[in-house]
Amino acid sequence: MSFVEGRLAPNSIYAVLHRECRTLFPDAMFADLFAEDGRRSVPPMIVAVVMVLQRLEGLSDREAVDRFAFDVRWKYAAGGLDFDHPGFVHTVLVDMRARLAASDRPDRIFERTVEVAAQAGLVGRRRVLDSAPIYDAVATQDTVTLIRSAIRGLLRAADRPLREALRAVICSGDGYTDLGKPVIDWSDTAEREALIDSRARDGFALLAVLEGRRLVAEVEQAARLLATVLGQDLEAGEDGGFRIARKVARDRIISTVDPQARHGRKTVARSFDGYKGHIAEDPDSEIITATQVTPGNVGDAETAAELLADVLAPERAGQAGQAEVYGDAAYGTGPVLATLEQAGVEAMVKVQPAGAPGGRFSKDVFTVDLEAGQVTCPNRVRVSIRRQGDGGGVARFGVACAGCPLRERCTTAKDGREVKISPHEEHLARGRERSSDPDWLARYRATRPKVERKIAHLIRRRHGGRRARVRGAIKIDADFSLLAAAVNLARLAVLGISSAPGGWWAAAGT
Repeated sequence: MSFVEGRLAPNSIYAVLHRECRTLFPDAMFADLFAEDGRRSVPPMIVAVVMVLQRLEGLSDREAVDRFAFDVRWKYAAGGLDFDHPGFVHTVLVDMRARLAASDRPDRIFERTVEVAAQAGLVGRRRVLDSAPIYDAVATQDTVTLIRSAIRGLLRAADRPLREALRAVICSGDGYTDLGKPVIDWSDTAEREALIDSRARDGFALLAVLEGRRLVAEVEQAARLLATVLGQDLEAGEDGGFRIARKVARDRIISTVDPQARHGRKTVARSFDGYKGHIAEDPDSEIITATQVTPGNVGDAETAAELLADVLAPERAGQAGQAEVYGDAAYGTGPVLATLEQAGVEAMVKVQPAGAPGGRFSKDVFTVDLEAGQVTCPNRVRVSIRRQGDGGGVARFGVACAGCPLRERCTTAKDGREVKISPHEEHLARGRERSSDPDWLARYRATRPKVERKIAHLIRRRHGGRRARVRGAIKIDADFSLLAAAVNLARLAVLGISSAPGGWWAAAGT
């Protein structure tokens, strides 16, 4: 491998892995995965290096093992192996991922990169949060396909006696063996409705057979999926027939192939199907410190506490310098702001301005006095806040709006204007006030865009970047974590990371 020296930049990921792979990923780090099987034919360190480079370069399993076999840079990165060092089959990667997923530390490769960065002094007390859509690896299914697929899955999960009992109650004549839709005139409304009604009746009949039975886990899971699919899209008409409901279920399953995928919305005008990948980043070193994958319909703010666990931990409160958290308005919710304040963290988080439908008065023009428990409107009418069980409340102006000269600019409700008070109203009000300060905005604009660049580094991969290459939240979460580990290692290489007897350090000036 001597001919490789000098042909690779010292701060390339290949060079850094060549120097540090045995320290980064010692075989002992994976000992618990193979304790019962003895020594592996392919050392775990080599597999870990291949997995990292695979995610960094966006390759499939077969492409990755081919690259290891024929690309001298990969052999060099794996500790300077000879070019004729034997390769291995792609199932070794499949096996390693399965073992990691079943272990107590499935994200240990990513955690290792954060540990190294922290030891080198590259992880401070500032964090930036953001998320990106991860499109699912399956096709979104319509109602008929969902129902038929769920029935087919139940029949497949049942043993022979139960399957015969289930098939005995199917009245539509559908064998539920074909993947395609039944052949009908889809432009005929009556035919479409008859098809939906008959398949729904089949589904409910199957569930009736299972009622009261002791089911094995696989059958119970398939039955729950069928019940969910039937309940989310259908409603019974006055004639007793089942038809597609004129609504969209809030947590609607969009595919029986990947039941955890959901409809998501990144912005008002931008929707997607699948998952969200969430990250926290240190904006100074640009090291990703935490990742999480959720269904696409989960709000960004719901993941904030987990992403910020390291800076919110009580033991970190006494460290030098106040922690700071940056995020766009998706994180500017009352619970997030309250959590940050309670932990002594400075919230550099935007808060959405109060809405003003139809150009009428927004909530901001009302004076909210939480101490007195009162709200004053633009016409100087003051009413009391009626408290609710969650700590919030509502101020109803009622009859005071009837003769108000400002009514047309305020409300069209016949019962007058209502102002809702959040349980975290105090935090939201302070957040909005901070967001309008020029100095605060200058700090925010100088820092938050760094996470958007990091998101771009993650999703630009050809294979497994923007679109998931596996199915299910657990597998996608592990894959996203591994991708973050690869991006972290590439960044650590640029920062000149090196190991020493006392730990890790980064090159001077980084």
